[in-house]
Amino acid sequence: MLCAAREASGVSVLHHLALGTRDVARLARFYTDVLGLPEVTRHLHLDGSLRSVWLDLGGSLLMIEPTSEPPRMVVGVGAGPFLIAVAVSADERAGFEARVETFGAVIEARSEFTSYARDPDGNRIALSAYPLSVLGQS
Repeated sequence: MLCAAREASGVSVLHHLALGTRDVARLARFYTDVLGLPEVTRHLHLDGSLRSVWLDLGGSLLMIEPTSEPPRMVVGVGAGPFLIAVAVSADERAGFEARVETFGAVIEARSEFTSYARDPDGNRIALSAYPLSVLGQS
């Protein structure tokens, strides 16, 4: 169930993240086939062709939307959004890396907890096994 569907008191959860792409189907396939994000809905143009695909991003939405703009490549830390990090378990991290590479992407870097790659449009993604439970503990 999408967390964003719950009543929010103040800002409590990410509602959605939207990615623009020239190829909605290809980019949606990456996020469903490689990262395993479930499809929530798809929107069609009046002629029946695909307009957008919305995916469940752990209770928030990842909206894959059409654009005529070319992809922009962010290297390192850029102004504005520069990384989409998803949580994976430490035990599953290697399996996700293999799926990313099978899709044709390259693992660009690794840290103790995180693997970095790019989706087909060049958006930087991270597979993070960082234990969020340790945050805020003394």
